[in-house]
Amino acid sequence: MKSLTKGHLKAGLDSVRGAKLRSFWTMLGVIIGVTSVITIVAIGEGVKQQIGGQIHHFGKNVITVRPTQLHTTSASGSDGLNLVTGLNISTPLSAQDAQAVSKAKGVAASAPLTITPGTVRTENNKSYDEGFVLGTTPDLPGLINQSLAYGIFLTADDEGTNVAVLGQNAVDKMFDTDVPLGRSFTFHGQQFIVRGIFNQFTSAPLSQQADFNNAIFIPNDVAETLTKQTAPTYAILARADNSDQTDKVAANIRQSLGNIHAGQNSFEVGTANQNLSTSDTILNLLTRLIAGIAAISLLVGGIGIMNVMLVSVAERMHEIGIRKAVGATNGQILSQFMIESSVLTLSGGVIGIALAFLVDLGLRLGTNLKPVISWQIVLLASGVSLLVGIVFGTVPALKAARKDPIDALRSE
Repeated sequence: MKSLTKGHLKAGLDSVRGAKLRSFWTMLGVIIGVTSVITIVAIGEGVKQQIGGQIHHFGKNVITVRPTQLHTTSASGSDGLNLVTGLNISTPLSAQDAQAVSKAKGVAASAPLTITPGTVRTENNKSYDEGFVLGTTPDLPGLINQSLAYGIFLTADDEGTNVAVLGQNAVDKMFDTDVPLGRSFTFHGQQFIVRGIFNQFTSAPLSQQADFNNAIFIPNDVAETLTKQTAPTYAILARADNSDQTDKVAANIRQSLGNIHAGQNSFEVGTANQNLSTSDTILNLLTRLIAGIAAISLLVGGIGIMNVMLVSVAERMHEIGIRKAVGATNGQILSQFMIESSVLTLSGGVIGIALAFLVDLGLRLGTNLKPVISWQIVLLASGVSLLVGIVFGTVPALKAARKDPIDALRSE
């Protein structure tokens, strides 16, 4: 039996080699299907890991408080995120909310992010329009896990002081030096001294549109004074003193804010795990949908293999007659053509897997995507390609096995 199977396998490989061009076109559907499915699933898994890394970069015990309705508009009125020129919040957070969050049970640190509209002017009186000004407190760098390249961040002693910390892009646009510590700019007619410079932000906290590399950070009380207590707070960050109790601390914050807002649902309290779960759910649905569409090419490839195998059976009818005349059973004929069909699809699957790894390498070198090909999806793709060969090779194999040997010998 072992030698018989080995002979069928050799016959299948010889059949593929004997008609290379036809075999390639036959396998093309399987190759495209396997490559597409592996690549799409790998991209989905890579994006999930990238998002998860960004979320957990800021800490698993970080809690985010936001207004339920946050909309931004540019000066022209079009939708977008220009935090300097305009922000529409139906029920913005307030200084009272920030204080309530900081005093909630289990909160180790907190920091508001207060939009401070106005025009920033550099030392040569040029306006800096690409960025935005945020009022915040000394706990911010620890909450977003971000270090400074030069200088120091705001401290408790800076209350009421016109000092600022800049993102890297703001430094490049506003000054003619990489380290403008001690240099100044004008905001709301007052002079601010540059105290520190952040390292490059590799991911955007809270919003993909609001790039903190463009931001200018000033003390929150100064921001409130400059805007006469009208500056809207678009988020409050907090850190639980125990990461295992993050959900409980979030509930405490929700209760404290609920007392201030008289039970109105005008704010959202979220944790890193909740944000990650939501993004994973959406990405999983999209990945499955697109992978399902790509898998249709496997079906098309299977139909192509069935058609080619039917042609192969017709061409080799005389050979089938001779084999049956010398004692080959229906089962042996069936096995021969089933193995040939499986060799075709499995070969296509192997080529598809190799191409998927090449596509993965190209995406990593040429884009910001980091696809992740798991051994599970490789095994699944191999199994599916083999299954396609078995399923779609059944009809041609049965036709060959059931052929009457006398009729088969008469065929030319």
